[in-house]
Amino acid sequence: MSTPEFSNPMGWPEECIPFFQRAISCEYATLTRDGQPLTYPITPHVGVDGRTLDVATGLAYPLKAERARNHNKVALLFSEPRGTRLEKPPTILVLGEAQVCDADLQANTDRYVALSMKKFSAMSRKLPAFMHRRGIWYYARIWVKVTPQTIHYWPEGRLDEAPLVWTAPEGTHAGPSDPKPQGKGPGTVFEAPPDPLVGARYAAENLGAPVLTLVSDDAYPIPLRMRGATFDGDSFLIEPPRHLLLEPKGKACVTFHTHPEVFTSQENLVFTGEARRDGDRIRVSIERQLGSFTLGRSASETLKAAFRQGRQIKKRLAVEAKRRGQPVPKVRLPRDA
Repeated sequence: MSTPEFSNPMGWPEECIPFFQRAISCEYATLTRDGQPLTYPITPHVGVDGRTLDVATGLAYPLKAERARNHNKVALLFSEPRGTRLEKPPTILVLGEAQVCDADLQANTDRYVALSMKKFSAMSRKLPAFMHRRGIWYYARIWVKVTPQTIHYWPEGRLDEAPLVWTAPEGTHAGPSDPKPQGKGPGTVFEAPPDPLVGARYAAENLGAPVLTLVSDDAYPIPLRMRGATFDGDSFLIEPPRHLLLEPKGKACVTFHTHPEVFTSQENLVFTGEARRDGDRIRVSIERQLGSFTLGRSASETLKAAFRQGRQIKKRLAVEAKRRGQPVPKVRLPRDA
């Protein structure tokens, strides 16, 4: 299947472009102030000018953006081809600089509505227009534009081989992020499960091979797709590919996620701990399971979870919009234009 014409102004590797354009999910990695990597699945979009890869997080749960505003070295891993209809695409690791954009929340929301209704058309068609308009808790967005600095890519996903590497032209940098919002945010909206070991066992037995994120010496989070993982009572024993970009040690994040070919549901579980070599494998202690936006294993579970979480999230919209000196945006559907 052909891809829409793309001028590729930055000269990104041509074989990566279809995956950038069609990906339903990628793994977005940031660092906390104390250097803990956190990686979550997120939907990527090629930037309007073709020079960035953009992701969006909810206005009411902005921590993915705030971490990037505080430390702008971020990563995007394209390792999940479900829903792309691509045969043997490359696995792609993008290390880039982040620009956080939340100075025009209405424009952000308009863009996200249009793009998500197109990319998730099967899900969008299930909901009548009035339900979309009530979904401002979900559609109100902050954009993070990522300017790639290096792109590591493994043709056909052959992770046991060394990657090919593209480097940005000298002087390529992200623009400045919009100013930080005023006052203190209300913190995370998603509660962490009380017993991370329960979730760890479930994830290892049901959600397939995880993404392991470590931290490079130059302070980039480095997410890499693993071969598999087993639960070992209080830790994960992870089977890595033959070629790793850095020695597995120190603070780590283990991310499991899955969604069907036609996106109507998703599951994701995220854990933090410490990594170290254990023979041919990597052992990661399980210290915390983070709260996350999980929509269940079926379309019906997704709708129920969305309504339940939406009630919690909606209360925070006015607070976050006020911190940015703006009104809560409205959902304006493409058909309203």
